[in-house]
Amino acid sequence: MASLGVGIGWRPELDLTIERMGGVDFLEVVAENIRPGRLPESLRVLRARGLPVIPHGVSLGVGGAEPPSPARLAHLAACAQALDAPLVSEHLAFVRGGGIEAGHLLPVPRTRESLKVVIENVRRAQDALPVPLALENVAAVFGWPDDELTEAQFLAELVAATGVGLLIDVANLYTNQVNLGLPAVAALDTLPLEHLAYVHVAGGYEHHGIWHDTHTTTAPQAVLDLLTELCSRVTPPGVLLEWDDEYPSDAVLADELSRIRAAMAVPGQAR
Repeated sequence: MASLGVGIGWRPELDLTIERMGGVDFLEVVAENIRPGRLPESLRVLRARGLPVIPHGVSLGVGGAEPPSPARLAHLAACAQALDAPLVSEHLAFVRGGGIEAGHLLPVPRTRESLKVVIENVRRAQDALPVPLALENVAAVFGWPDDELTEAQFLAELVAATGVGLLIDVANLYTNQVNLGLPAVAALDTLPLEHLAYVHVAGGYEHHGIWHDTHTTTAPQAVLDLLTELCSRVTPPGVLLEWDDEYPSDAVLADELSRIRAAMAVPGQAR
């Protein structure tokens, strides 16, 4: 996978902040929020500076029983071409069924039957995209009762069958540890990290014993500790900070990038 460095999710509310901020090596933009033929001026400015920009989809739905929409795939492909992106990322999630939109990135039933469907959907997506695809593990507040595999096992078998890249969200691993009791470090031991494309870091809140992955606050130390654990196993091609609302000052965002770099600095490993 391409070497990316440390990045931040581009949002219209952060355009000027990102343009004047040092220490940003790459960007990610929500694909559904842009038009390939009329990119936001800020993205054009940042691309002209040489910053890679990754389109990040949130609605493809490779975890559903229905094949991915050709129109959605065409949009992702057009975004990748317009941005000259090194790859496209999406979520391993269920988002719709029978014409009904879930309105959320829901976990996929981790069964052998489901895995067969997801493998076929991922292959369709790969065939339609001009660049490699990476899939992200999602945050969950529930698990399906008939799961036969852990999330990490499901992802490992999916990668083995398709060669798809991994976008590992360490905040989501933490969320699933808190909410579902899925040990995050054990997941890192199971995931095929040699297929790692990049990493997400984000903050959230605990409310009545449930962790909500809101992307609206600084990352808890436990999430950064998971990043350090990951970096002790592999050198990630890139690590990106997500912040989606309640936007802070430039100084807070710059400090978050510094915290990420510090967490990546595993003793004995060159960075």
